[in-house]
Amino acid sequence: MTDTDRPSPSPGSRPGPRLAAAWSSLGGDPDLLARVTTVGRPGTLPARLPVRETARACVGACALAAAELGARRAGPARRGRPPGPGVPAVRVDDGAVAAAFVSERHLLVDGRAPVSFAPLSRFWRTADGWVRTHANYPHHRARLLTALGTSDDPEAVAAALAGRSAAEVEETVYAAGGLAVALRAPAAWAAHAQAAAVARRPLVERGRLDSAPARVLAPVDRDPLLPAAGLRVLDLTRVVAGPVATRTLALLGADVLRLDPPGLPELPDQHTDTGFGKRSALLDLPVGRDTFEELLAAADVVVTGYRPGSLDRLGLGAEALAERRPGVVVAQLSAWGAYGPWAGLRGFDSLVQAATGIAVSEGSAGRPGVLPAQALDHGTGYLLAAAVLRALTEQADEGGSRFVRLALARTAAWLLEGAAPPRAPGDDRTAAAPDPASASVSASAPGADVGAGGSADDWLAETDSALGRLRYARSPVSFTDGPRDWARPPGPWGADPARWDADPARWGRDDPTR
Repeated sequence: MTDTDRPSPSPGSRPGPRLAAAWSSLGGDPDLLARVTTVGRPGTLPARLPVRETARACVGACALAAAELGARRAGPARRGRPPGPGVPAVRVDDGAVAAAFVSERHLLVDGRAPVSFAPLSRFWRTADGWVRTHANYPHHRARLLTALGTSDDPEAVAAALAGRSAAEVEETVYAAGGLAVALRAPAAWAAHAQAAAVARRPLVERGRLDSAPARVLAPVDRDPLLPAAGLRVLDLTRVVAGPVATRTLALLGADVLRLDPPGLPELPDQHTDTGFGKRSALLDLPVGRDTFEELLAAADVVVTGYRPGSLDRLGLGAEALAERRPGVVVAQLSAWGAYGPWAGLRGFDSLVQAATGIAVSEGSAGRPGVLPAQALDHGTGYLLAAAVLRALTEQADEGGSRFVRLALARTAAWLLEGAAPPRAPGDDRTAAAPDPASASVSASAPGADVGAGGSADDWLAETDSALGRLRYARSPVSFTDGPRDWARPPGPWGADPARWDADPARWGRDDPTR
């Protein structure tokens, strides 16, 4: 979206400290923050924690990283637009951000609303507190029920949990390969060894893996300006955060190929929401290793979202990938971090909210609450895309294969840094978890509507696709001359061949590091 499409920013619209912190963690030039203005809309993403400010910072950092890389690659002006080396202006609208952070709730497929959280994905009372379970995927549901030794009837699950401590449930379910975490207050999480490990790391970890030559960037046009045009991105992610990052890179012009194992289907509506701009293929890595190596040999970026160590055993760690593909950027995402006693545990946004104290901070009257969006997933996704873009910019100056690494738990710690003092008893303005016998609660409650003179409809669009007529949230990443929408709608899961698109406009295809 161009500047002329935006409402005028309200007073005090310059970037705040959260954007400055995110941009600093990305290694960005602080002087470029002057290129960002915001359109504030009070009432969006309401929460006790600074969710709106954090979401705005994540999107703003991503848009600024895109604008910075776009300025490097911008060719001669066209259609009367003056040339210039300056970084395009970035404007972040709270309305667009709020709509995008609940994009899964805005999605319609032929008028049908998406399927949200499964009945067994929710908070439950235990003998001494609460636990949060995640059972959206069939295999996780089966493992949860096996660990509890019960049927899938919610009342039976509630009874099984009510007689156990939260810590016992957490340990038993995880030991069975399922997902359940005990609800913790912020202070209790801060005393946990995993919290200490996370706190020692920066918001965005980044580094150089070797001395590969600097990358030469070919010029791109400004109609629209696509900073990632010609990049080939291998997307080895699932669920929300990683796919949001690669969906954003696709918006910016990258050829994104998502690979999934054939025996582990993605949730259909989730895949549709995060599949814009991408192609989706199936590949059994142990069996199709030659195919993967051919894809890697032509890839510029590899984004992974599986548990730390699980891909390393297949030779897909950052160092191993860079050894076989010098000049690659490896972006790694995890729930709990690649360090500490929980490094190897599975996790999702809702579970991280429960474990880190966010659910307590947003709760009331002794009940856990939820954020107005899956803000850890979406925010970390935009930061991950920003980190990839900044790594590419740095490669153009300094060379070297690069890695970037983010974790939902580290983003949670950043969000909790802005916690306000506790409110008075009885203040129930945030969403609370239901009683165990009621319907499941999603990881997001209010917040889809946009306040201060805007409507969520202002940031929604429709398109036809192989999946049907889609209504969806447009990307909030916006800078002058930047793209307004994705080049292609999502397609069916696994329907594309595991090969790259042929594109004569590829830059540095034979040797991206020359």
